Amino acid sequence: MGETKLFFGPNHPGMHGNFSVHMYVEGDIVKKARPVPGFLHRGFEKLMERRYWYSNISLIPRICVPEPDINEICYAMAVEKIAKIEVPERAQWIRMIVLELARIANHIWTVGGIGGPLGLYTASYWGVADRDRILDIFEALTGARIYHMYIIIGGVRKNMTPKVEDMIWKTLDYIESRLPDYENLIFKNRIVHSRLRGRLILTREQAMEMGVTGVGLRATGVEYDIRKVDPYLFYDRVEFEVPTATEGDAFSRVYLKFKEIPQSIKIIRQALEKMPQNDRVNVPAGKGSGLRRAIPKGMAYAHVESTRGEYGFFVVSDGKNKPYRVAVRGASYPQGLYGIEKYLPGTRIEDVPIWLATMDVCAPEIDR
Repeated sequence: MGETKLFFGPNHPGMHGNFSVHMYVEGDIVKKARPVPGFLHRGFEKLMERRYWYSNISLIPRICVPEPDINEICYAMAVEKIAKIEVPERAQWIRMIVLELARIANHIWTVGGIGGPLGLYTASYWGVADRDRILDIFEALTGARIYHMYIIIGGVRKNMTPKVEDMIWKTLDYIESRLPDYENLIFKNRIVHSRLRGRLILTREQAMEMGVTGVGLRATGVEYDIRKVDPYLFYDRVEFEVPTATEGDAFSRVYLKFKEIPQSIKIIRQALEKMPQNDRVNVPAGKGSGLRRAIPKGMAYAHVESTRGEYGFFVVSDGKNKPYRVAVRGASYPQGLYGIEKYLPGTRIEDVPIWLATMDVCAPEIDR
């Protein structure tokens, strides 16, 4: 039997984002796989170098749609390092709250979304509906549901009101009450175990060779989380745990995402309690006025722990009002490019969407 070429995505209900995998199969077995990104969001690094420092705030969230705020914080932190900007304390706590809310929203979406390729559609419906409650918070806080453009150079765009704080407390209580339902529906489900346990295994050596971080690495027993190993914002002032596993399979990866949700809830509650009650949430940055402000010469790298692993921005300034160079370290680049080409061959066709879901591949991070 000869090889047959199949196109998985971009127009496919099991595809994650504007992405495609060209598969060459014999029967049900994948013999060769090639990722094809770049169907919509692409070329961000060069686009950033042609826009003013502050204009980029509205561009960069699109590098990863499910978790856009990590781009805002990495960019802002890198520029703040170069310009030696001291961000107000309340703004730092608010940034942490926003990042952890985004983390919960993406994890719920991913955990529920695993029901799609498994035929467990109730999980998908739950994930979308519960994520919407967090998007309600973002809309009340920033005026937008997806691209918030809220974390800016020097702080955050506007203060968090008592009404929004109350929304957050209530939503955290609700999400926490829903976790046992997700546990019973998904992780105690015989179909989920048969499709995910022992499948698409990534060993510690393979993960480290590729540069995989996040749950892809923690599922192999390595407790590596940027919030712990290189704390930013005020993560060193809050208590939380980093769940790990040792199996390295698809089940472990998605289950670790689920186990991280209560840890994010714990972080946000501590942040709300520790956050000072004042109105100062940003400071002027750079020379000049408006969008045309210049940033001093220098270079800096800032990284954070995204839902997919280490996410970073390397920024270079030549002292003008636009970045000289910006490079993005996309967290899903290793598993979305090299991982697909090397580790999907030998698997079955129906395992392809499971790899993309449990490794959390975000297409614009690859073709950026």
